[in-house]
Amino acid sequence: MVLDRITPPKVRPIATFDIPFPEERVLRNGMPLRIIEAGTEEVVRLDVVVRGGRMSVLQPFVALLANRMLREGSLHYAPSAIAEKLDYYGASVELSVSLKHEYVTLYALNKYFPQSLAIVADFLRHPTFPERELRTVIETNKQYFRIMEEKVSTISQKNINRMLFGDRHPLGYNAELEDFDRIDVDLLKDYYQKHYHSDNCTLYVSGRVTPQIVSCIEEYVGNESWGERSLKFVAPAYPIETARGKHCFIERKEAVQSALKMGFLTIPCRHSDYAKFRVLVVLLGGYFGSRLMKNIREKKGYTYGIEAILSPVSDESVFLISTEAANEHVPAILREVGREIDRLCEMNVGQKELEIVKNYMLGDFSRSFEGPFSSTDAWIYVETNGLDADYYRRMIEEIHSVDRYDILRLAQTYLCKENLIEVVAGEKL
Repeated sequence: MVLDRITPPKVRPIATFDIPFPEERVLRNGMPLRIIEAGTEEVVRLDVVVRGGRMSVLQPFVALLANRMLREGSLHYAPSAIAEKLDYYGASVELSVSLKHEYVTLYALNKYFPQSLAIVADFLRHPTFPERELRTVIETNKQYFRIMEEKVSTISQKNINRMLFGDRHPLGYNAELEDFDRIDVDLLKDYYQKHYHSDNCTLYVSGRVTPQIVSCIEEYVGNESWGERSLKFVAPAYPIETARGKHCFIERKEAVQSALKMGFLTIPCRHSDYAKFRVLVVLLGGYFGSRLMKNIREKKGYTYGIEAILSPVSDESVFLISTEAANEHVPAILREVGREIDRLCEMNVGQKELEIVKNYMLGDFSRSFEGPFSSTDAWIYVETNGLDADYYRRMIEEIHSVDRYDILRLAQTYLCKENLIEVVAGEKL
């Protein structure tokens, strides 16, 4: 058979696609287990999702370091033994923290899953938080913090967070280098006890999941209750105190470029308009062919890239436009962003332009379910944002149904440039 390398494949709109739903079980100790069995490779991923995260405590770095210190020593394994044994079995562990959750993720070969999980279960259930390793981890994080604090992108992001949420909110409080010195072993142990127990976790397992894999999970983390279950975690409520001022400039002498952030708080992801509003945000600045990219990058040449995103945060979402550009171009970028918002509020978008955006978003959704691991990420997103199992089906239906009149209505309702808080970090002209 001779391959046809001249005729391109036909472009077809995505009408629908299958969304693999996880199989839900409850382990003997009451922990929920979501199973996504797919794929042909003998590889398994196990996610432990812990309720907590950055918004569970006002003091900076506590959630981060408690999570990071898990693999720095356990009841039966020294730090070096944890690393060496996981490497020997071809496994890897990722530790991460988000706004309201923490994650322990294990990637392991089916052949050595029991041995790999035994190690992870030991440091998950019996971490020791050794003082020496904590000092090393803190010094490493301090070095990274110092480097990031010099970047104008970090400075602008921290300051727009402060203006959006206020100093008394975990997202608005600007951490300082000295905050690392306020961390000690007792503080991390206390945080661990309040959050890391079998009543406060959900498990996800994906990949080539066999009955033996499920039995292994039950044996190591699901047979009996573990942790300080009497300490029920209740997510604290923090006041949001958005600044009244709309402009902030932070001078960084000799900065080659300025970082620009523009944003405001808007509707949560559970709002009935959220899905269609996402289409509007993508059209404005959410992909390479967006209006902001075509105008400010391609036509004007002010920047290499500019984007607009809609990010869910608790009971709100953050609408944010971000870019970096030469200092002298910042005033012009601000004007052009305003003009693009005005265009969306005053004129209907073209049908062809809207169809391109809808097809892009549907393609992006389909990639979220192209494999077991990406499907896991999609369902973890649903759980950690308090959404229901029908969320993705509704999103797809809303993207299909949105029309140019919806876009105009949403722009006039939610996309008000007078609400934008502008933060610029760079050299003063």
